Amino acid sequence: MAELEAVIGLEIHVQLATKTKMFCGCELSFGDEPNVHTCPICLAHPGVLPVPNEQAILYALQIAAALECEVAPRSIFHRKNYFYPDSPKAYQISQFDIPLAGAGRLGDVRIHRAHLEEDAAKMIHVGESGRIHGSGASLVDFNRGGTPLVEIVTEPDLRGAAEAAQWARLLRETVRQLGVSDVNMEEGSLRVDANVSVRPAGSTELGTKTELKNMNSFRFLQRGVEAELERQRELIAAGGAVTQETLHFDPVSGSLTSLRSKEESHDYRYFPEPDLVPLAPTEAMLREARAALPELPAARIERYQGEMGLSSDAAAHLATDPDTAKYFEEVLESLTDIEAQVVANWVTGDLAAALRQLDKAPEDRPDPGDLGRIVAMVGAKKISHKSGRETLFAIVENDKMSPEEFVERKGLAQISDSGELESIVAAAVDANPKAAEEIKAGNAKAIGAIVGAVMKETKGRADGGEVNRLIKQQLGT
Repeated sequence: MAELEAVIGLEIHVQLATKTKMFCGCELSFGDEPNVHTCPICLAHPGVLPVPNEQAILYALQIAAALECEVAPRSIFHRKNYFYPDSPKAYQISQFDIPLAGAGRLGDVRIHRAHLEEDAAKMIHVGESGRIHGSGASLVDFNRGGTPLVEIVTEPDLRGAAEAAQWARLLRETVRQLGVSDVNMEEGSLRVDANVSVRPAGSTELGTKTELKNMNSFRFLQRGVEAELERQRELIAAGGAVTQETLHFDPVSGSLTSLRSKEESHDYRYFPEPDLVPLAPTEAMLREARAALPELPAARIERYQGEMGLSSDAAAHLATDPDTAKYFEEVLESLTDIEAQVVANWVTGDLAAALRQLDKAPEDRPDPGDLGRIVAMVGAKKISHKSGRETLFAIVENDKMSPEEFVERKGLAQISDSGELESIVAAAVDANPKAAEEIKAGNAKAIGAIVGAVMKETKGRADGGEVNRLIKQQLGT
C-alpha cells in the first residue's frame, strides 16, 4: 500500500478582548457569578435588535491585516441555524459566503478566511455521570453568550501533528502581540479544532476528513491529531473507509469518541441576517488597522534568519517573546565583531538557565551591557565559556557587581602567558603516558584525560581549544 500522508487544516476561534459583547452592551467577564451579564438582546427576547460592536470590527481588521488577508469591501452577517440550549435564539449570528476577510497567509500556511461571529453560552454538566438526584441535568451560563469571536480557517496545508501544534503556537503569539485577545486557552479565549485526513503521498486529492473539536492545549492538539492519523491509517490498511464525523479526544485515556456526523453548511440553513446592515470598512479603518500592527513574530523570524543568520530554532524562540527579542537586540547592539547567533545562544541558553535555576523572573535579567561584556570577554578568550557562565549566574543573583569585578575577585581570567600554559600541558602529557600513546595511535578520545588534567591544574582558567592544540603539537599529531 502507498504511504499515506497527513492533510490537516485548523479552525481557530479567538475571543476578542472588547469591553462588551458583539451585539449588545453587556460586559464581558470570566469567572463571575453565572448569568449576571445578560440583557434582552443576548437572551433573545422578542422584538430586540442587535447592534454591531465597532471595537470588535476594528480588532478583526487588525487580525486580517496581520494574516495578510484580503478584506472584503462589503461583507454580511448570516444566521447559522441550529437548536441547542447554549443558543437562546436557536441560531448564531455569523458570516457565511461573504466573510470579512478572505485569502491570506501566516508563515507557510495559507489562510482560507477570517470572519466575525458571536460565541455561544457555556454549558455546565453537573452531578455524577451528569445526573442530579437521579435526573440528567445541564446548566447554562449565558455570561459568555454573545462574546465577539473571530474564526480563522486555514487551508489544509499542514502535514503533521507537530507541525500543526507549532503553527497554532505561532498564530496564538501573533494574536497576543496584536493586543486584541489574551488568547488564554485555559479560559477558552482561544479554541482550536482540527480537520484531519490522509491521502496517498504525492496525491492532490483530499481524503475524507474528520474534525477534532475544542483542543484546549497545544500538547493535546498534537496528541489528538496523532491519534486520529493513526486511527485513519489503520482503518484504511484494514480495508475500511473513513467516515466524515466530529470526534472528541480524551487526553487522559488517549481515546477518540464519535460525537456526531460532521455537518455540512446546508445543515445550518444559512440565510442573511435581516436585522444587520452589511459591513463596509472604510479606507480610514483599514489604515488604522495596518498602523496598529507591531513587528509580528513571522516577520521577526524572517528578519532574524535573513539579516542576522540565526538558526530557525533560535529565531523562532526569540520571535515569540517580544521582551526577550528586545533584550537580545540590546545585547547585540552593545557588541562589535560578535556573531548574532552567539548572542542568541547566550540569551536563550545560558541566561534562560540562570533565571530558571535561580528562580528569577525575566525582569531580573542583568543589564544588556553586562551580558554583552561577558560575551565579549569569552569571545576574546579572556575567560572561558564556563567562567563566563559562572559570572553570568553570579550577576543574575547579585547585580551590584560588574562582570569584571567578579572575574577579578574569583581569579577567572584565562592564563595569558603562553609559556606557562605550555609547561602545564607538557607536565600533563608526561603524567599521562598511556593516554599520550593512545593519541599517537589514532584514538582521538584519549585526549580528554590530558585536557582534564590541565583544566584541573589551571582551575578551569585555560582555553580548551588552545590546550587541545598544544597537546597535539607536543605529541606531533
